[in-house]
Amino acid sequence: MSIHPSAVVATGAVVPASCTVGPFCTIGPEVALGEDCTLVSHVVLDGHTRIGARNTIHPFTSIGIPPQDLKYKGEPTRLEIGDGNDIRECVTISRGTVEGGGLTRVGSGNLLMAYSHIAHDCQVGSHCILANAATLAGHVHIEDYACVGAFCPVHQFCTVGAYAFIGGGTIVTQDVLPFSLTSAKRENRAFGINKVGLRRRGFSPERLRTLEKAFRYLLAAKLNTTQAVEKIKQLEGEDAALIAAFVERSKRGVIK
Repeated sequence: MSIHPSAVVATGAVVPASCTVGPFCTIGPEVALGEDCTLVSHVVLDGHTRIGARNTIHPFTSIGIPPQDLKYKGEPTRLEIGDGNDIRECVTISRGTVEGGGLTRVGSGNLLMAYSHIAHDCQVGSHCILANAATLAGHVHIEDYACVGAFCPVHQFCTVGAYAFIGGGTIVTQDVLPFSLTSAKRENRAFGINKVGLRRRGFSPERLRTLEKAFRYLLAAKLNTTQAVEKIKQLEGEDAALIAAFVERSKRGVIK
């Protein structure tokens, strides 16, 4: 086991021998790390926190810290993180609150860039990117393969759909459509599908054509949202069904 002499590992913490704990890290008594994790230096791990295998955590991150919620009174809430995440400098991830179900969860294969923040009770999927200083308020849901741009605040209880790309500096106060390219030019708008990102993920031309047709119904046709959803339901494929279901279950409304 490689633990730097200046690191502080509390009794009760689970740190496998395959992990590397760098200088000036502190690991609390209720933290459990998976195999082959690397804590570069000055990392704080606290609370009822479970971290999977092969995660790299960079300097000055604070993970499993108490939520920034005045209603929190020290309850034993939790944080769970999956495998293979790259968590960069000064990232903060809070554990959950009783009111929000008591659990903050981050999936696998994510890139959390410097100064990004994941607040209490957020649910972040897998293969997502949070760019520098992206900020998730409490109870935010980020679906798989979504990308939140730099300096984007996301309002409480919002959902960012799968494969969505949010441009830097966009203030998100409503749900972001899956597969969309959404940005703030003069006002928040969805500009169509995230075509470049979807191609990189291996989407076929046929899938892209279906998505483009679905987005024309939502964004360009002279249809209200209910009428557009009914048209989308008539399209073939799981992608169209996913968009229709996303819009129908949205509680804050979607950015169009």
